[in-house]
Amino acid sequence: MPILIDGHNLVGRLSMLSLEDPDDEEKLTRLLQPYQARSGKAVTIVFDPGAGQALPRTRRLGGIEVVFAPRGSSADDVIARRVRRSRNPGSWLVVTSDRELAETVTRQGARVQSSDDLAGSLDAAGEDPPDWREEPPSPEDVELWLALFGKQD
Repeated sequence: MPILIDGHNLVGRLSMLSLEDPDDEEKLTRLLQPYQARSGKAVTIVFDPGAGQALPRTRRLGGIEVVFAPRGSSADDVIARRVRRSRNPGSWLVVTSDRELAETVTRQGARVQSSDDLAGSLDAAGEDPPDWREEPPSPEDVELWLALFGKQD
């Protein structure tokens, strides 16, 4: 069963993330990677368009597809359209606590899980989103630095 997640709706319900954080989308995606790996299900996170959005509208990170709604549209619109156009709408699980979106996709045949439920299980797992910016230098970088600055004794 593929999973469609209302991204910002879920971010707003997680204790370790904030909608005020400009990196909330990236952090949510990385936080969901272990969940996706454990479930083995196709996971798509759909976000509303961001101000000055520099990221591509669609990209993959591991087993997760990340989609940003086009300008003039919303994540809710994209999710409802995907379910409606699906050959088997009943195969979808939509994660949202947005009542209107939940009613729309339920009428189309999809199942709904509240963002609060998923947030509770992610919070209970106690995993903080990995900080992708604090990666150790690559071996090539180390070699370059050693060549430039020499070994320190």
